[in-house]
Amino acid sequence: MSMNKPSEAEEEYFAREESARRERETLEIARQTAVAEQERLKQLHYMKCPKCGFDLHQTLFRGVTIDKCYHCGGMWFDEKELDLLAGHREFNVFQTIVRLFKHSR
Repeated sequence: MSMNKPSEAEEEYFAREESARRERETLEIARQTAVAEQERLKQLHYMKCPKCGFDLHQTLFRGVTIDKCYHCGGMWFDEKELDLLAGHREFNVFQTIVRLFKHSR
């Protein structure tokens, strides 16, 4: 019984295929790791004050729900919340702030 030894071309083909498979596996593991890390960071920082790290609490103010830190007194706005507050006539200073930040984008 004679065994046929694979040709160099066959060996090269299988080596390339194995290399490509390992690269795909590595990329998938890296993607899964990045997703897991993003979720871990979200859980670690979600509703935490960026200034002092204490918990943020949602507070209704002039019809807008804002995030407030009762430790340092910071108030944090989600997208469009500052715009909603700036619409109130009593808050002309907010309109100026909103315009300033919108031009910096």
